[in-house]
Amino acid sequence: MSLSKRDFMQVLGAASVAGMGLGRYAEADAATAQKGLYDLPTFGNVSFLHMTDCHAQLKPIHFREPSVNLGIGSMQGKLPHLVGEHLLQHIGVRPGTALAHGYTFLDFEKAARRYGKVGGFAHMATLVKQLKASRPGALLLDGGDTWQGSATSLWTNAQDMVDACKLLGVDVMTGHWEFTYGMERVKEIVEKDFAGKLDFVAQNVKTNDFGDQVFKPYVIREVNGVPCAIIGQAFPYTPIANPRYMVADWAFGIQDENMQAMVDEARGKGAQVVVVISHNGMDVDLKMASRVRGIDAIFGGHTHDGVPVAVPVSNAGGKTLVTNAGSNTKFLGVMDFDVKGGKVVDFRYRLLPIFANQLKADPAMDALITKVRAPYEAKLSEKLGVTDGLLYRRGNFNGSWDQLICDALMDVQGAEIAFSPGFRWGTTLLPGEAITRELMMDQLAITYPYATVTQMSGEMLKTVLEDVADNLFNPDPYYQQGGDMVRVGGLQYTMTPGEKAGNRISDMRLKGKMVEAGKSYNVAGWAPVSEDAAKAGNKPVWDVVEMWLKGQGGRVKARTVNTPKLVGVAGNPGLAA
Repeated sequence: MSLSKRDFMQVLGAASVAGMGLGRYAEADAATAQKGLYDLPTFGNVSFLHMTDCHAQLKPIHFREPSVNLGIGSMQGKLPHLVGEHLLQHIGVRPGTALAHGYTFLDFEKAARRYGKVGGFAHMATLVKQLKASRPGALLLDGGDTWQGSATSLWTNAQDMVDACKLLGVDVMTGHWEFTYGMERVKEIVEKDFAGKLDFVAQNVKTNDFGDQVFKPYVIREVNGVPCAIIGQAFPYTPIANPRYMVADWAFGIQDENMQAMVDEARGKGAQVVVVISHNGMDVDLKMASRVRGIDAIFGGHTHDGVPVAVPVSNAGGKTLVTNAGSNTKFLGVMDFDVKGGKVVDFRYRLLPIFANQLKADPAMDALITKVRAPYEAKLSEKLGVTDGLLYRRGNFNGSWDQLICDALMDVQGAEIAFSPGFRWGTTLLPGEAITRELMMDQLAITYPYATVTQMSGEMLKTVLEDVADNLFNPDPYYQQGGDMVRVGGLQYTMTPGEKAGNRISDMRLKGKMVEAGKSYNVAGWAPVSEDAAKAGNKPVWDVVEMWLKGQGGRVKARTVNTPKLVGVAGNPGLAA
């Protein structure tokens, strides 16, 4: 995407506020840094704050951004498919700054040790309070994937995150992994915990029988006298990407026609600002923005892209701004609108990094976090080993955490190949850090965690890899599911992302020998989506991985990451050199 002069000025503003001028605060105490870094100039009369994909991380963490986020075909070279130096050059941010560390993987270990951990609800709470104080009436939007991703969220049935979000002051949210707690639990939270406090919206979730809305499709809130509609777009592929039986009575989908109807209805009721809080994934949001008119901005999630500018998309009604606010409580998006004459006439957008050592912890949130964690602290903090290498999980292909999981699945279960889902959540560990049970669970905490071993033919192996590759690299975003490639252990293969469906995977090898289509192979995996698998009595994956970790003699060697040979992507700015 080429930047207009106006967009370029927005980038300069983002850089100066959130990165270029940060160096002088790197060694400052939190109070001084907070005042200097996060004193964001006000603009206009309507403001939205946006967080997404925190994956239940209440405490500050390290989190490495991807070195591979390929854009194929028309998306090559466009946001969000820029990594490392390509992204920094595009947005005008200098390497070596704190913002460069927040947005990219560059010099990750060194930068992480310099700038410290990111995120944490207590530090986020401080920034939210500061921004709401300077922007009266500002609404805090949560894009979902909030109740899942940690041991405590799993063990409390999401209650820790529900309580934290209420205290944080979230006004409106939508969902995805929330639905993996099951229909009854989701409805219980929405109808009891959130009643009168927080609106859960999803225009695209309806009952299977009569097509009734399960949740409010949108809400209208008044901000400084301006009626603002917030429409919800839950993850459209929930019954495919996650177990169908967990949402058996509900239908999902993208539903552009209904989205247009909701936009028109909200405008008809007097809404002067219409925004969508979405869990589509950014590529899907960009396409939706081109097809549905009348949306001022889409606050996106699911793909974990930390995009520092709002991308303008033209449609029949004008332009829609598309944003995405990263993951793991690393960032808070701030959208300021100037509304005059019943419409948005100008805007400012910033994506602020949450550096935990440069924001004071909010005392009330800190106390809540301590309280909800207290019953589990001994179990969480048990040391399972020390990592010799960097452990991360983020990108189109295997990360070193993924590799560790695959290695554990193969070794413990006697399999020759392992598949692990293309999940993006999970904290990063620096070399020399202890792998505690909590940090292991950050990679594995789901409600369908069963470890499996399956006999698969070579032909089926290729079919699985081709299907997932098409979900990732189909040229039409509406045929993508917003995940990353299945993580693979033991098996080597070549991929040509730009090829057509069924022709992307080749040269599949096991220990150097070609995989035979008619031969059967032992394949370990976890997170099966079928109801039968849930009833099979298999061990949860964390038992398998913990057994492996405890068998490593106290130290876990750096993993050799198994990544496919890529063809046809030389020079792609979504691939680090």
